[in-house]
Amino acid sequence: MQLKAILNRVQRHRSFVYEAVRLVEGDPPVLEIEVRARANSRPCCSGCGQPGPSYDTQGVRRFEFVPLWGMRVFLVYAMRRVDCRGCGVRVERVPWARGKHTLTETYAWFLAGWARRLSWKEVAEVFRTSWDKVFAAVEMAVEWGRAHQDLAGIRAIGVDEIAWQRSHRYATVVYQIDEHCRRLLWVGPERKAKTLFAFFRWFGAERSAALTFICSDMWKPYLKVIARKAAQAVHVLDRFHIMAHFSKAIDKVRAAEARELKAKGYQPVLKNTRWLLLKRPENLTETQEPRLAELVRYNLRSVRAYLLKEDFQFFWDYVSPHWAGQFLDRWCARTLRSRIEPMKKVARMLRSHRPLLLNWFRAKGAISGGAVEGFNNKAKLTLRKSYGFRSYRAMELALYHSLGDLPEPQVTHRFWEQPARLQSSW
Repeated sequence: MQLKAILNRVQRHRSFVYEAVRLVEGDPPVLEIEVRARANSRPCCSGCGQPGPSYDTQGVRRFEFVPLWGMRVFLVYAMRRVDCRGCGVRVERVPWARGKHTLTETYAWFLAGWARRLSWKEVAEVFRTSWDKVFAAVEMAVEWGRAHQDLAGIRAIGVDEIAWQRSHRYATVVYQIDEHCRRLLWVGPERKAKTLFAFFRWFGAERSAALTFICSDMWKPYLKVIARKAAQAVHVLDRFHIMAHFSKAIDKVRAAEARELKAKGYQPVLKNTRWLLLKRPENLTETQEPRLAELVRYNLRSVRAYLLKEDFQFFWDYVSPHWAGQFLDRWCARTLRSRIEPMKKVARMLRSHRPLLLNWFRAKGAISGGAVEGFNNKAKLTLRKSYGFRSYRAMELALYHSLGDLPEPQVTHRFWEQPARLQSSW
C-alpha cells in the first residue's frame, strides 16, 4: 500500500488530492507530500467561507503533519487567492490548517494529546518542534473544547484558590463536583471578589440559580459573592480548611511555648513534637505513640490545645444539625475560657461561621470537599510537572487542558490515544 493510499484513508480532504511524495535527506530526513486542488474546484474564502472564483496562485507553503517513523512530515501546497464578492481578494481557506498556522490541525491535536502526559518542553523535544508550537496546539484544543463543552445539569461546584507563582500569586479555580461529573469549570486571576463575580457572569444567572450545593473555604470575598449570587444553594465550608486552622493554631502555641521553656531553662519536652501534635492518633507511628502518651502528662498549653482539637473531631460524627450546633456552642464556650489565644481565635472564627458550618450536616453524603482538594493536588502536579509557568495564560491553558475534561472533535482516524475521563479516577 502506497503512502498516498494511507493518507487518503486516514486524512482525506474533499476537493484536494495527494500528489508526489519525496524524501528530503537531512538530519533527520523529511517527507514532503505535494497537495493539489482538484480540477474545476472553487477555493473557499478565508473570511466568510463561501466559494468563489480563483484570482491567482501564491507561492508554496509547508504545513507540518504528524511525524512518521521518526521523520518530520510536511504537506506542500501552493495557496490560491479567492476573488470573493463580499470580502474582496482573500487567501483561500484550506481544511487541514487554520489561518496562517504552519501546523496542520491533525498535528496540533496530536501535540495537544501528548501535552496532557508530558511537560510541554518534553513534547517539543520528543517531536522536534518548538515550545511555542506546543503552546499553540494546547491553546487551540482548549479554545475548541471550551466552545463545545456541555454546561447543562451542573448542581454542585467547589471554589478554591491555588498559588501558581511565588510572591503570593494566586488564581481562583471553580470545579464541578457532582457525583456524575467532576471537572475544572473555570480559572480566574487572583482571589478577589471581582474574580468570583466574573465566574458567575460567565456561568450565567440561570445556571447559578440551579445550583444546589457550593463548597468553599472561609475566604471572605468568596463568602460574600456566593451569598449574593447563589443564595439558594446550600453553602458548605470545606472540612479540610477548617481543620487546617486548628493545625496552624497548635503550631503557633507549641513554637511560642517551646521558646518560653528554653528561656526559663526547663527541660525541652516540646522538642521534635510538632507532628505528634498535628497528626491524628490513628496516623501516629509506633515510636510516636509512646512519646505522645508521655507528653500529654504535662500540663502545657500545647497539650491543652491538642486536646481541644481532638475533642472538636467529635463534631463531625453528628448527624443532626441541631445537636451538632449544641456541641459547637459548648466547645466554643470552653475554648474561649482556655486562655490560649490562638485557639480562642479559632473558636471566634467558628462561632462567626456557625450557620455555614452546620450546612455540612445538611449536605452530608451529597457533596464532598475532598474532590476539591483532589483537584487542587492535580493542579499542583500540572504546575510542578512543567516547573511552573511564567505567564498566567500558559498556566490557565495547562489547567483547562489537564483538568477540564474538554471534548474533542470527531475524526476519521485518531493519531493519539484519548485519556480516560477525569471522574473515573475518583
